[in-house]
Amino acid sequence: MIVVAGEALVDMVPMGKAELTPLAPKLGGGPYNVAVALGRLDVPAAFLSRVSTDHFGEQLVKRLHASNVATDLVQRGPENTTLAVVGLAEDGSARYAFYVEGTADRLVEDPGPLPEEVEAVSFGTLSLVLEPGASVYEKVLRRESKRLLTALDPNIRAVLIDDPGAYRERFRSWLPDVGLLKASVEDVRWLAEDGDVIEIARTWISQGPAAVVLTKGGDGLSVITATDQVDVPPVEVDVVDTIGAGDTVQGALLAWLREHDALSVEKVRALSPDEWTAALTYAGTAAAITCSRAGAEPPFASELTTALGG
Repeated sequence: MIVVAGEALVDMVPMGKAELTPLAPKLGGGPYNVAVALGRLDVPAAFLSRVSTDHFGEQLVKRLHASNVATDLVQRGPENTTLAVVGLAEDGSARYAFYVEGTADRLVEDPGPLPEEVEAVSFGTLSLVLEPGASVYEKVLRRESKRLLTALDPNIRAVLIDDPGAYRERFRSWLPDVGLLKASVEDVRWLAEDGDVIEIARTWISQGPAAVVLTKGGDGLSVITATDQVDVPPVEVDVVDTIGAGDTVQGALLAWLREHDALSVEKVRALSPDEWTAALTYAGTAAAITCSRAGAEPPFASELTTALGG
């Protein structure tokens, strides 16, 4: 089983590209999207978070169940659900404004050691920024890294980071406890402030992760390891929006690793360039399907199999 830890929220997404277009609620949040992607790809998955008992929270839990994601680790509370108001650029890329004060997901409590059947745990996005929850998730990250694969997608939302320098230092402190790091090139540049993206990734590998997977938008995906760099081109698709694309990459990548018995730091480090090409192609194709429809709607296994020609 793979556990995904972090926030669940509601994206208020434009229904069109007119300046005053109505907004439609779409269930999401980076970690939530990763969990949904895993469940839809037939991977045993569980979500760790605190979810509101309000209407949005009920819908979030219902969708987890519909996506075959276990909710045993989901805590419930009366606080409001976090809202993200999404603006879309002409190319479908998204920008966000957040309403997070006193919301349920940031009040998560430490669940204690995860069950023995857990093989990997994924972290990222707002949950590692907003206190007091950020410290809780950090504690889980450090504890679980001692026995299983930990994956991190920082998925930077700079508007919520009050002290960028402190966050960058905190990010660097996580690296020894991260087995697999996934980041967009924009996130890498923000986190490092300056320098070549590939060289930055190599520096991070020397501090802990077995591999750094880079999402490059219209330029495809890359992975950097201690010995190799593997690049795969983008999958051509008519883009509706890019909401959840990076989250789908994270979920699909973990799904591929599990399918190929590679959910450990040692096995990730041992993957060959050909294996990385297959993994990135799988993840990139899944993300392309997500981009072809509105909101974060990762593909089901049957859709991805068809897209890959299986």
